[in-house]
Amino acid sequence: MAVPVTTPPVVAPTEHLRPVRARHFVRLKLRVTRNNLRGQSWRVALFVLGVFFGLWFAVGGFFLFAAPGLADGGRYAILAGALGGGLVTLGWLVLPLVFFGVDETLDPARFALLPLSRRTLVTGLCAAALVSVPMVAALVAFAGLVLTAGLLGGWAAAVVSVLGVLSGLLLCVAGSRALTSAFATMLRSRRVRDLAAVLLAVLAAMLAPIQLALTAALRDADWDRLLGIARVVGWTPLGAPWSAGIEVAEGRAWAAALKLLITGVSVAALLLWWSRSLESAMTGTASAGAAPARRGPAGTAVARLFPRPLGWLGRTRFGALVARECRYWWRDARRRANLITLVMVGIFVPVMINVGGAGFVFDSEQGFSSAGPTSPLTASVSMVFVGVLAAVTLANQFGFDGSAYAANVVAGVPGRVELQARMVAFSAYVVPLLGALSAVMVLVLGEPAWIGLTLGVLFATYGGGLAVNSFLSVLGAYSLPETSNPFAMNTGAGIARSMLTLVSMIVSAVVAIPMLVAAVLLGDAWYWFALPVGVAYGVGAAWLGAYLAGDVLDRRMPELLATVTPRR
Repeated sequence: MAVPVTTPPVVAPTEHLRPVRARHFVRLKLRVTRNNLRGQSWRVALFVLGVFFGLWFAVGGFFLFAAPGLADGGRYAILAGALGGGLVTLGWLVLPLVFFGVDETLDPARFALLPLSRRTLVTGLCAAALVSVPMVAALVAFAGLVLTAGLLGGWAAAVVSVLGVLSGLLLCVAGSRALTSAFATMLRSRRVRDLAAVLLAVLAAMLAPIQLALTAALRDADWDRLLGIARVVGWTPLGAPWSAGIEVAEGRAWAAALKLLITGVSVAALLLWWSRSLESAMTGTASAGAAPARRGPAGTAVARLFPRPLGWLGRTRFGALVARECRYWWRDARRRANLITLVMVGIFVPVMINVGGAGFVFDSEQGFSSAGPTSPLTASVSMVFVGVLAAVTLANQFGFDGSAYAANVVAGVPGRVELQARMVAFSAYVVPLLGALSAVMVLVLGEPAWIGLTLGVLFATYGGGLAVNSFLSVLGAYSLPETSNPFAMNTGAGIARSMLTLVSMIVSAVVAIPMLVAAVLLGDAWYWFALPVGVAYGVGAAWLGAYLAGDVLDRRMPELLATVTPRR
């Protein structure tokens, strides 16, 4: 009997498998964005609102950059191109670290198991990053530079300006991604995170002097000095791409070629830097160090979960939640980034309102000197801003937990206990900072008797902000991407974060109006009553907010969990 011979199955040739190109990443991002917006009417509304604001800024920027060409002001074209473009580039690099975050619709970590080369991944992610509302708005705005170069130097200058604008936008994207990716990689190390917090705080403290210097320069209107600064900035990667077309209009084609070369080299270096840090971000490597040795009997395991400053907390459900949140705020890189932002605005806002305003003037020989009596109302308003910005961090407090919030849902934690514990844990870090800030401000202003006034207004505003953000965190939460990058944001989450912050600030400021009215009407007597009244007002508002928002949380736990859980 003959044994039948079986023929192996025909394997389809692999010639039809095309290599992965940048366009595939772009199509993937557009599809993910569409899927994230599908069935989410509030996300669609926020996306449309973001497009509207992007268009508004684009039109305004276009006319600002086109003004030198339309007004035939060739002298100031380099000022608009180098300084204006340089400020936009600097903002594109720095602002994602402290405010808006980076769109991580295509998280690099999700490509770790795919056979993609580093070059393909970097090129594709960079191309996907170029497809965004901010990029389109920037392209429209910088078209004003092309118009200026064309009006001043003809079509040759316009063509070079187009090349400069396109390369400048690529520089912004590559620099922003490289900086945030490298910074996120460094933040995995505990010691580096501590050092980064200090460095960012120092950088934040330098913003006020820089702003004062710029304000003084604009007020003096020393345009020759500004033009000299603009020409120097134009030879740096920050201003080189935007001023290349202006150089052709001024008859220096060699300078334009050299500036385009500087931009190209900078883009290549940034992409190389990004590719190096991207590999670490994909694998999620971290230097956690050796695990600390556990000492003591097993019965003390629960006690070790409580930080030493909070050892007085009872071993109850409330105490456990407070201890957990305190550890999260100290160890989670994303939450630490928000605390760094709080340090920045806590220093920046009071300085700008009290020192940068009409109360002080700057003299080159005597430094800062008083221009007149500082108003208690001005000091109170500055404290209102600080209190509002301190509480706004909790506007999306459940988004930090993500799917981990399911543990609290399963355990059936009451909403009031949940919100009160989160308030206490966050306040353990914020209240000492606010107290120190208030003390420093009254000493700088030379009015130590105002310490009760500033503390009262500050604590009242902060407590009211906690109440407002308790509701917003339950009703307006949004998910954050599951990535090691603490600055990453999902598509549409940037405008969601901006709108949530705006609503929180406005409502919290309205809640603090009674303290400002009392400061105006009661006069000197308010100095004695501001602190106790402000503390009572803030504690009462926070307790009432947790009580009312807790009932809403009890009814919306499943919906809240579904909202903050990232979509894969």
